[in-house]
Amino acid sequence: MTDNPIASELRDVLDGHWLELRRRARAELPADVMLAPPGLTVEEHRARTTESLLKLAEMGYGRVGFPTAFGGELDYAASCILFEMQALGDLSLLVKSGVQFGLFGGAVARLGTQRHHAAYLEDIMTGRLLGCFAMTEVGHGSNVQELETTATYDDSTKEIVIDTPTEGGVKTYIGNAARDGRMAVVFAQLVTAEGSHGVHAVLVPVRDESGNALPGVTIGDNGPKGGLPGVDNGTFAFDKVRVPKDNLLNAFGDIDEDGKYVSDIENPNRRFFTMLGTLVRGRVCVGGGSGAAAKKALAIALRYGSTRRQFAADDGQDEIVVLDYLAHQRKLLPRLAKSIGLSFAQNAMTERLQALQGEGALPDQEGQRELESIVAGLKAVTTWHALDTIQACREACGGAGYMAENQLTQMRADVDVFTTFEGDNTVLLQLAAKGLLTDYKEMWGDLDVPGMVGKIAGQLSERIVERTTGRAGIQRLIDAATGRDDETATDSLAWCGSMFEQRADHVLETLGNRLRKATKDNAFELFNNAQDHVLLAARTHIDRIVLEAAVDAQQAMADGAAKDLLERVLILYALSSIEEDKAWFIEHGRITTARSRAVTAAVNDLCRELRGAVPTLVDALGIPEDLITAPIVQ
Repeated sequence: MTDNPIASELRDVLDGHWLELRRRARAELPADVMLAPPGLTVEEHRARTTESLLKLAEMGYGRVGFPTAFGGELDYAASCILFEMQALGDLSLLVKSGVQFGLFGGAVARLGTQRHHAAYLEDIMTGRLLGCFAMTEVGHGSNVQELETTATYDDSTKEIVIDTPTEGGVKTYIGNAARDGRMAVVFAQLVTAEGSHGVHAVLVPVRDESGNALPGVTIGDNGPKGGLPGVDNGTFAFDKVRVPKDNLLNAFGDIDEDGKYVSDIENPNRRFFTMLGTLVRGRVCVGGGSGAAAKKALAIALRYGSTRRQFAADDGQDEIVVLDYLAHQRKLLPRLAKSIGLSFAQNAMTERLQALQGEGALPDQEGQRELESIVAGLKAVTTWHALDTIQACREACGGAGYMAENQLTQMRADVDVFTTFEGDNTVLLQLAAKGLLTDYKEMWGDLDVPGMVGKIAGQLSERIVERTTGRAGIQRLIDAATGRDDETATDSLAWCGSMFEQRADHVLETLGNRLRKATKDNAFELFNNAQDHVLLAARTHIDRIVLEAAVDAQQAMADGAAKDLLERVLILYALSSIEEDKAWFIEHGRITTARSRAVTAAVNDLCRELRGAVPTLVDALGIPEDLITAPIVQ
């Protein structure tokens, strides 16, 4: 990073509310901890990752986001920011840290009560107790409500009996399980003498202090994976393992001294999704982490493209820098623009998470459901973008990009799984669409199709108008936007905002009209036949949210060169999206064929215009120099 004032101003805007934490992380996180050399064996990488995790804990980073009353530091959502910053290093370390402090520790903090906090949080934050988040099973990943593991209460001994009844109930892909985990938060069907109460979480010791599996616990190793070699993913099977009743994480449901189940939330669906909603931070983190990795890949590819030369325009002339070729600019600059746009949406969702779930936050059920819906869609869009971007960056660096020492191949392999963990992206987009189609306060089910189509509001069009009027900043732009029949001003942020609004509104309204025809007998068939429409509604809504967040940030800047440059970047992001979707815009009469050609011409012009700003924009991404070790950019 340089002292370029425009880059510094843009970096501060991109850093957002937690600017000081990002600066601290850039200054303090040491490269020898954050990075792993290529070529390690799986066991070497696992050992190094565990060692680095413990070093981070020694530095106090394990305390970020935990309750201050029990030794935590900073606020709840600050942990998401730290996750993003750690994603600029070895992603195996990132994921293992996320399992330890975010998933395992987060479950104890959010699903447990004071007795659990007092007993376990200090050891979790310091790394003295390494743990696992045992949710996924062989038979059920996305459909958590149908998990097969059971947690049966034995009132005669005041114990909960954890059991794996079938092969499909074996816990699998569990981080920290194969090598290091001593305790697991196990998600299981809670059963008392009264019957089943749905999925709850129970703390279950799985290893003794010597690392041996405890009686009744069978531990397996998932073995080599397509990425994240430093994470020890494994399996758990339980054979009637007994734990004290107090090990039930009881924030939302408990067993009283008479052996009866008690909960302040009577509806089991609502209770289940309230419980899962407290864990939405994981999806916020995964989206932010993948987006950070994409920015690091872009920094490498753009810096390399600024020095690599191939082919001369004429005999006797120097070969041309590859980033001066329009095709190379088109490969990287629209992806850079989208990465920057996504950063602002990520910041906005992180701030919303803090407002809804931070210490002292008041209950807001509708706000919580809205957050879950948007985060589901944003996580899907961002992780897919990251995987696509890292691949494009690898290709942009040619054969050099395929060398492990240049950091891109391992990054690509590691980010791959981000598209399916913390929720399969296709399922998450459907959940995002569900939030648009039904009142957020009614969102207690998962993909309960008959329930969803039955709750589509009769006044859907009025709610669309209410929900999609946009934030004040972008609305002012849209109000001034050029009309669809004007063949000029395609490179206007106002016009782009209008196109995003029209696309999202129309797709949602027509989807609602289709699904409103459903009956109890044909609801699934109708929904299934409209899934392409459902996914499009979610994607276009997220695109709008990204642009809204970015415009809000840009308009809040002081007038000057940095604000102007960001405006051009955001126009490139928006026009690239419109260009990719130009068939829809033409088919639905939103643009003419002449304007369609003008959009492509404008994208080309913006790529050429922003070519000279590449060093400034890369600097603004804020990637610490010592975390970019690729020889091709040294």
